[in-house]
Amino acid sequence: MIAAVILFVLTYALLLIFPNYRAYIALVSAIIFVAAGILPIHKFLFSIDWNVLMMIGGTMGIVSLFIASKMPSLLADLIIKKMPNVRWAIISLALFAGLISAFVDNVATVLMVAPVAITICKKLDISPVKSIITIAISSNLQGAATLVGDTTSILLGGYAGLDFLDFFFFRGKMGMFWVVQISAIASALVLAWFFRKDNQKISIDDKTEVKDYFPTVLLVGMIVLLIIASFSPYRLRIREQDITNGAICVVLYIIGLVREIIKSKKFSAVKSSLMEIDFFTLALLGSLFIVIAGIAEVGVIDKISGFFVKVSKNNLFVIYTILVWASVLLSAFIDNIPYAATMLPVVQGIAGIMGIDPIILYFGLLSGATLGGNLTPIGASANITALGILRKNGHEVKAWDFMKISVPFTLAAVSVGYVLIWVVWA
Repeated sequence: MIAAVILFVLTYALLLIFPNYRAYIALVSAIIFVAAGILPIHKFLFSIDWNVLMMIGGTMGIVSLFIASKMPSLLADLIIKKMPNVRWAIISLALFAGLISAFVDNVATVLMVAPVAITICKKLDISPVKSIITIAISSNLQGAATLVGDTTSILLGGYAGLDFLDFFFFRGKMGMFWVVQISAIASALVLAWFFRKDNQKISIDDKTEVKDYFPTVLLVGMIVLLIIASFSPYRLRIREQDITNGAICVVLYIIGLVREIIKSKKFSAVKSSLMEIDFFTLALLGSLFIVIAGIAEVGVIDKISGFFVKVSKNNLFVIYTILVWASVLLSAFIDNIPYAATMLPVVQGIAGIMGIDPIILYFGLLSGATLGGNLTPIGASANITALGILRKNGHEVKAWDFMKISVPFTLAAVSVGYVLIWVVWA
């Protein structure tokens, strides 16, 4: 156990110090866990959640085709056309980014919506800084709304056995989707106050032209099939692992690739689409599954869970509060993927010790870990991407300029979610 703890702490430290090499660090750590016998060699292959990896990879691929079709830009144009001034244009773009982000990766959402905001700001000769920051933090907020909204949601779905519809209604109660929407309303009020002076009139002459609607059909088809799978008693399994959702996402993406080959008669289209899949994150997650299985194998997860229960004096409200707000704080500075992957088994362990249903703690963890990244410019990949776009357009953003928007936005959203989850699920 001591060796496992030392190796785990060293791995986490290196992940923080060298973020550009996270996948390699996690992979080496996973190999050491298996080679040292901490995790038995016959267990390591099935400690990886293949359903989660397949869902993430397949969704990324479908989204890359969806972006290339220009459908998101067309939708943004149609929304902006209805807005009376800059204030409501920015808020509507932020809400639109959130809606897209409930089904599409946060970084991809920023890459889709940010150029629209920059074009508007150039036409009006105003700074795009506030609008791009708003788009980034709104996309992060909605990542917790659906099963495919963010990697942390997919992780939770795989670990807790939640299907697509469980994020909407679970055991006859509201799911995370509605919690996030009510939180979004609270944060939108913050944005409305923040942009209260931006009343310049706005108009858009150009409209994006979409020539290929098939990627949109693929994305909608993925959502529909995930919903149908929620009702189906028939599941596709590898040993004890249910890979139904992952198989749906991968098969639809393969259909999209085959169509691209037939349409272009070139394999270069396949290459460019595959390049959009974040294999770095997939390798990181796969390796982390092995590392976490290793520390669980020797009892470290049980010890951490016991520590939480002891500190809280067996009080569920105290544990829930610590979990939510510690997740917010930690996710502001560290990547929420390894954090969530580590904490999910801890949460299950806490619930086991206390003899309670873990769902309230799962939802609290998801809320805190997903939204906490909004606090700082480095807390989420979408934030870093947004600042990179601004830098390319000649705008350097200081941490304070980012946080004077992100902090009140995040605190409003998290506070509402924190209260709602407790009221509904306690």
